[in-house]
Amino acid sequence: MNKANVVVLNGNDLTIDEIVAIGVGDKQVALDPQALERCRASRKFLEEEVAAKRIIYGVNTSFGPMCNKIIDDEQIETLQVNLIRSHAAGLGDPLKDYIAIAVMVVRLNTLVKGFSGVRIELLEHLQWMINQRVAAYIPECGSVGASGDLIHLAHLSLAIIGEGNVYYQDELLPAEVVYEKLGRAPLRLSFKEGIALMNGTSAMTALAAFALFGARKLINISCVTGAFAIEIFGGIDDAFDEDLHLVKPHLGQMEIAETIRNLYRGSGNITLRAEMHDLIRQQTADGPVYETSINVQDVYSVRCTPQVLAPVAEAIAQAVKVVEVEVNSSNDNPIIIPERKKIIHGGNFHGQSIGFVMDMLCMAISTLCNISERRTNKYLDKNLNEGLPEFLIPGTLGLTMGFMGAQYLATSTTAENRQLANPVSTNSISNNASNQDVVSMGTVAARKAFKSVSNAKHIITLEVLADLQALSFRNADKLGRGTGRIFQTLNKDFSQYDNSRIFHDDLVRFRKLLFSSQLFDDLSIYWD
Repeated sequence: MNKANVVVLNGNDLTIDEIVAIGVGDKQVALDPQALERCRASRKFLEEEVAAKRIIYGVNTSFGPMCNKIIDDEQIETLQVNLIRSHAAGLGDPLKDYIAIAVMVVRLNTLVKGFSGVRIELLEHLQWMINQRVAAYIPECGSVGASGDLIHLAHLSLAIIGEGNVYYQDELLPAEVVYEKLGRAPLRLSFKEGIALMNGTSAMTALAAFALFGARKLINISCVTGAFAIEIFGGIDDAFDEDLHLVKPHLGQMEIAETIRNLYRGSGNITLRAEMHDLIRQQTADGPVYETSINVQDVYSVRCTPQVLAPVAEAIAQAVKVVEVEVNSSNDNPIIIPERKKIIHGGNFHGQSIGFVMDMLCMAISTLCNISERRTNKYLDKNLNEGLPEFLIPGTLGLTMGFMGAQYLATSTTAENRQLANPVSTNSISNNASNQDVVSMGTVAARKAFKSVSNAKHIITLEVLADLQALSFRNADKLGRGTGRIFQTLNKDFSQYDNSRIFHDDLVRFRKLLFSSQLFDDLSIYWD
């Protein structure tokens, strides 16, 4: 195993980028030896407490409102399997295999912290499944995000014990068939291990990781499209002046403005406020009032990009912090702390933090889509596009349609994302015989955020194509240092849309180029 391609899990410092890299197969996992020593100590203490006949929830008691039912020692392993089978009750489309792998990674990382009392054999079995890319079949619907992702993680647990289905080498197969093919036996769970696998927020946090990974690309590309817009329309420079943003010092606003300034620096397309006065005065005419053809201010979708995208960038940054805390937390119940001789019953499995920031992310992404869709509309509407061809049509108007049909993609998907921006983390519904009387709906929020980000990629892809089409008519030769380099990079894969091919094909190709590459992971490479 190449060390450069291995993430060592210790329960403390797993990042969103690493979760995604392992999920898609770019990296594998190893287990930190010191973390395993903590796990051995945790397991040893739990075994001592069980032998001492301590009453421990989920170990020798039943679950939920049946926690007062004490289980005989001879049945405590059967109890774990019964929990898994009964709660493997999800429906709907399955999570993608790479997301299922990510769920397994997050769960393994939380167990490796050493506060769950599981055996090393379970940790090593999960490691093996991840590295062999044996992905559990996990239906998307079922979690209320309170006792963790019980249904999602029950389906994950099924794969560990060799039941249900798994994905292997792009095939959905019975788990027992894959184990036989790979020459390995399923794991027989011991006491506490079923509930340790299932009590946790690993499904919602894995989904959140992928949503945030995509969201960070979206904000970077939105800075690029914002810079393209000011160049295409000859926008006025002072809307991005550093001093303007220093007097309203939201961190995201200052960063977005600086990024866009860096991208268009050296441009010959920007209108300078200092030169605009003389240009307008040269247009004087008779009478007390005359109308200039030079814009005194640009529309908000051009001028207010830093102000609009500031809370988007800040929401993404905040969500990243919260999610990375969660994936490196012990969100099991009960928690076992051997050095303090404590077994603590509580509610660390509750996903309210994730639900909240995922709802916030949906609002942020919807806002990003709003400004993108409006800029695309400005390019296409002959009454707004400042002399560009109607619908960016290069051929005969009326005979060819240009971007007319493609605009519907942006408007309809923007509308859908506005609906997805409605919060779900406030929609608690009591269940589990009112034992779970306040729930987070965190996994629903994370699923919603994942969908919102996917939708936004459609909208931004269309805007980038509109940018390139507009630049095929004017201003490409005077682009700034950063925008010029990006234009040259993208233009290699672009040809002006002239109705001679299916628009869908261009969208698919560019969506992959924009979001399945590293082109926009670091914008500074374009101006440094």
